[in-house]
Amino acid sequence: MSEMITADLVDLDLSAETKEAAARALAERMVAKGRVTDLDGFLADVAAREAQMPTGLDGGIGIPHCRSEHVTEPTLAFGRSASGVDFGAADGPADLIFLIAAPAGADDAHLTILSSLARQLMNAEFTDALRAVDDAARAAALIRGDATDENPEDSAAASGGTASPDAAAGSTPPKESAAATGAAAPTAAPEAAPAAPQAAAEDEPAPAGRPFRIVAVTSCPTGIAHTYMAAESLENAGRDADGVEIVVETQGSAGFNRLDPAVIAAADGVIFAHDVPVREKERFAGKPTVDTGVKAAINRPAELIAEVRGKAERGEVTAAARPGTPVERAGEPGEGYGTKLRKWLMTGVSYMVPFVAAGGLLIALGFAIGGYQINEAKSVTEHFDWGQIDSWGALLFQIGAAAFGFLVPVLAGYIAYGMADRPGLVPGFVGGAISVTIGAGFLGGLVAGLIAGGVVLAIQRIEIPPVLRGIMPVVVIPLVSTAVVGFLMFVVIGKPISEAQKALTDWLNGLSGTNAILLGVLLGLMMCFDLGGPVNKVAYAFATAGIAVQNPSDSAMKIMAAVMAAGMVPPLGMALATTIRKKLFTTAERENGKAAWVLGASFISEGAIPFAAADPLRVIPASMAGGAVTGALTMAFGSTLRAPHGGIWVTFLIGNPFLYLLAIAVGTVVTAGLVIVLKGMRKTQPGTAAEAAPAAETQTKEPVAA
Repeated sequence: MSEMITADLVDLDLSAETKEAAARALAERMVAKGRVTDLDGFLADVAAREAQMPTGLDGGIGIPHCRSEHVTEPTLAFGRSASGVDFGAADGPADLIFLIAAPAGADDAHLTILSSLARQLMNAEFTDALRAVDDAARAAALIRGDATDENPEDSAAASGGTASPDAAAGSTPPKESAAATGAAAPTAAPEAAPAAPQAAAEDEPAPAGRPFRIVAVTSCPTGIAHTYMAAESLENAGRDADGVEIVVETQGSAGFNRLDPAVIAAADGVIFAHDVPVREKERFAGKPTVDTGVKAAINRPAELIAEVRGKAERGEVTAAARPGTPVERAGEPGEGYGTKLRKWLMTGVSYMVPFVAAGGLLIALGFAIGGYQINEAKSVTEHFDWGQIDSWGALLFQIGAAAFGFLVPVLAGYIAYGMADRPGLVPGFVGGAISVTIGAGFLGGLVAGLIAGGVVLAIQRIEIPPVLRGIMPVVVIPLVSTAVVGFLMFVVIGKPISEAQKALTDWLNGLSGTNAILLGVLLGLMMCFDLGGPVNKVAYAFATAGIAVQNPSDSAMKIMAAVMAAGMVPPLGMALATTIRKKLFTTAERENGKAAWVLGASFISEGAIPFAAADPLRVIPASMAGGAVTGALTMAFGSTLRAPHGGIWVTFLIGNPFLYLLAIAVGTVVTAGLVIVLKGMRKTQPGTAAEAAPAAETQTKEPVAA
C-alpha cells in the first residue's frame, strides 16, 4: 500500500474560507495523486457526511471525512489555515483540517491506520507540532508518525509516544490492535472473578481499595474518526482521574471486537458515546449507565466519568430487560410514542420500497414489450414461447406482479418487526396477507402491523415458567400472536378497514376538477418537503400502494403520476438555477448542478440534498413551490402512470405524456426562479468573490456563503 499522506497532500497555507472550499482544495490534491476518481462525486459524499453531524472539534480541528466509492485507497490530506475555517465546533473555526477519504470497501488494515490518526488528534503535542512545522514533507512525516533526521522527537509527538500507525498496522493483526478495538486501557483488564460472585456484585458499589472500573462503547455514523477520537479522549480522562480504570469498545469501520464478558461483568459503570445504535447493547444491562452522543466523549470526558460514578454511588442502574427492538436501538432516550410510531411505520415503508422498485420496473418493462393488454395474458406456466416477444412481456409483467403482491405483507411484517423485533415478523406478515385477502389493502397492512407488534409485546411481558422459556420464541409466540392477529383481521376489524379502504378508493375515483388539483398540490408539497425523508416516503408509499394491484384505477395512476413528477422537480430546479445564475452558487454547487440534471430526470429527489443542506431556508421552500405546481398541473392534465419509478425513462407508460412533461418543466422553472430570487436577496452573493479573484486563486478558494 502506498503512503497514506505525502508532501503533495499537504497545504500549509490553505486559503479557503468555507468548509466546502477547504474540502475541495484538499480533494483536488487527492485527484492529482490518483487517489480520488470523481471529484464532484467524492465531495457530494463528504457533504452528505457533514450534513449528518458537523465535523469540527474543540481545539481548532476540522476532520471532514467519508467512505466513498470514488476513493481508490485510504488517503489523508492536511491543510493549515491562518484565518480558520468554520466546521461547526463550539469553540470557533478550525486551523488544522484533515480530509479523510476511505474507499467504500476499505479493509481493516487501512481503517486501522485512519483510526490511529483520529486518536493522535487527542494529543496536544501532536497538534502543537503541526501548528509549528514549516515544511510539507515534515508535516506529512509527523502525521505518518515517521521520525525525521532533523527532529527525531517528531515521531513521539505524532503518535503520542507509541509506534507509528503504519508500523502498528503491520505488526499486529488489525482486529486485535488497540486502535481497531479501542481496548488499550491504561492498565491491564481486570481479572475475571468467579461467575457467581461477579453476578452478585454487579449492582454493588466498588469496594474500597480497588479502582472504579468503567466500560465504554463509542460509535459514529462513518466509523472512521469520531469513534476513535472519543475512545482516546475517554482513555486519557481515565488516566487523569483518580482511581479509575476504563476500557473502550470501538464499534467502528476498523472492526468490532466485543469486550470480554468478564470485563463487562466486573465493571462498575458504563458509558455509551454514540450517534448510531450500540450493537448488542443488552450486554451492558443492569449497570449504572451514561448514554450520550459521541462528541460529548471527545469534548467533556471527565464529566461523563464523574456522572457515571455519581450514578453508581446512588445505585441507579439500567433495567436488565430483554434487548431493545430495532426502533428502540436506533432511537434516543425518552422518545415519545408519537416519534416511535413514526419510526415503526417508516421501518415498514423502508423495507417495502425495494419491492416497489423491482416489481414496478418489471411491470413497466412488461408493458413496454407486450403492450397495455399484457396484464390479460395467460400465465407463462401455461403458455410461453421463447421466440415470441409477447411471451417475454408477459413473463416480466407476471414477475413484477408477484413482487407487488408482497407489498402489504412486507409493510405489515416490518412494522411489527420495528416494534417487537423478529418475533413480530410472522404475525405481521400473516396479518398483511389477510389484509390483501379481505380487500383491506394498504390501510389494513398498517393496522395489521401495529396489532401484530402490540400483541407480541404483550405476550413478552407475561411471566413464563422457566420450563417454557425455551419454546417461547419458536412455538408459543408465533402461534399465539398469529392466531390473535388472524382472528382480529378476519372477524373484528378487517371488514371495517376494508369498507374504509373501498370508500377511500371510491372517493379517489370520483375526484375531478378542484379536488384533484388540491390533492396534487398536497402530494407535491410532501414529495419536496424533505427530499427522500419520511414525509416524502409517506406520499410515495401512498401512491405506489394504489397501483400495486392487477388493474389499478385511473385515479390511482393519476396520483402516481403526480407523485413522480413532483419528486423530479427539486434536482431539476437546482440544475436549471445553477445554469442560469452561476454567480449565486459556489463552484461545488455548480458542479453538483450538472449531476442534478440526470438525477432529477431519473426521479431521484435526493439529487437536491447538497443544495438543501447548504441553504435549507431558500432551497426547500423553492422546491416545495415547484413541486406543488407540478402536482397540481399533472392532476389537471389528467396524466396517468403505471410504473412507480423511472422518471422520464418510462415516458411511454405515461398518459398524456407531452402535458406531463410540460407540468414538470413548469415546476422546474418555478423552483429555479424562486431559488434565484431568494438567493439574490442576500447581501453577499457567493459568486462575486469568485469572479473577482484571480483564476489561480479560484482553484483553491471558495466564495463566502451567506
